[in-house]
Amino acid sequence: MFEDKILTCKDCGSEFTFSASEQEFYAEKGFTNEPGRCPSCRSAKKAQGRTNSRYSRPQREMFPAICASCGKETTVPFQPTGDKPVYCRDCFQPRTRNNW
Repeated sequence: MFEDKILTCKDCGSEFTFSASEQEFYAEKGFTNEPGRCPSCRSAKKAQGRTNSRYSRPQREMFPAICASCGKETTVPFQPTGDKPVYCRDCFQPRTRNNW
């Protein structure tokens, strides 16, 4: 039913084989488009997507603060304004558990 096809990679321009077994797999999954990239460009694109994924969080800016409970220097993910106490991780976690 399926026969091997020679396709051209849209990234590097090299030819690659879209095998009959790959075509069968694509058909089983309901994919209607043929692959546009060769296997090496496809894996490079996937690796790039993992590091720059739209779902990955950007690095949070951290701000220095002094813990209101123990006086230890710490960093927090918000700019402390001084009107509310700021706690380090060790002092904050027991407070949130006790408030439930």
